[in-house]
Amino acid sequence: MASSPFPDDWQRALVVAAHPDDIEYGAAAAVAVWTAAGKEVHYLLATRGEAGIAGLSPAEAGPLREEEERRSAAVVGVAEVEFLDHRDGVLEPGLPLRRDLAAAIRRHRPDLVVTMYGGDTWTPPEVTPGALNSPDHRALTRSVLDAVADAGNEWIFPDLGETPWSGVQYIAVHAGQPRHVVDVSAVVEVAVASLTEHRRYLAALSDDPVEEQARRQIDMATLTEDGGREVGFGLYWG
Repeated sequence: MASSPFPDDWQRALVVAAHPDDIEYGAAAAVAVWTAAGKEVHYLLATRGEAGIAGLSPAEAGPLREEEERRSAAVVGVAEVEFLDHRDGVLEPGLPLRRDLAAAIRRHRPDLVVTMYGGDTWTPPEVTPGALNSPDHRALTRSVLDAVADAGNEWIFPDLGETPWSGVQYIAVHAGQPRHVVDVSAVVEVAVASLTEHRRYLAALSDDPVEEQARRQIDMATLTEDGGREVGFGLYWG
């Protein structure tokens, strides 16, 4: 599959995901490369992932997963993690979500907006072909794409009290097409460590040791056929 290097002519990024842990399944490796190069990266989570751990009530899981995400972000050099507090599992595309996302884009004023793959099913090499994507992921991605345009239009959500921001140069969708890639060979261990911070969440998914799960997932997300390491994004111009 033909690919191009990810552009470097930007300084500030806002990475937007539906849940704690979404970013760590590959995209955080690219974040580690960017922060090491002096880029400024902030995280924005639509939910707190409170419905994500079987047997643990949302009241308990939400704060736990929020703290896991903050620790995970710190591993890759991200100091600011913001939560919009939409309900986990029932995220809806539409004006309320677009409004909150547009407000955040106006606050953070990014050059680059990164979000997660929002197709109906996952595609190789990430997971088994045909596996259904999360409805929250599907809702978020479309809303992020719309919110970038909303953020720059003074007549859309004019009551937010934030100055419109039309400075987004690029929108990147992790695992999307066409592929623009980041070489992450130097930060594989950092990426594994970042995902490992989601200990309680990963422990609920499998009896395998958390570190083994994290390494397996990072290998799946970054290993190339020739033994290299890269993270791919579908890239759109803002």
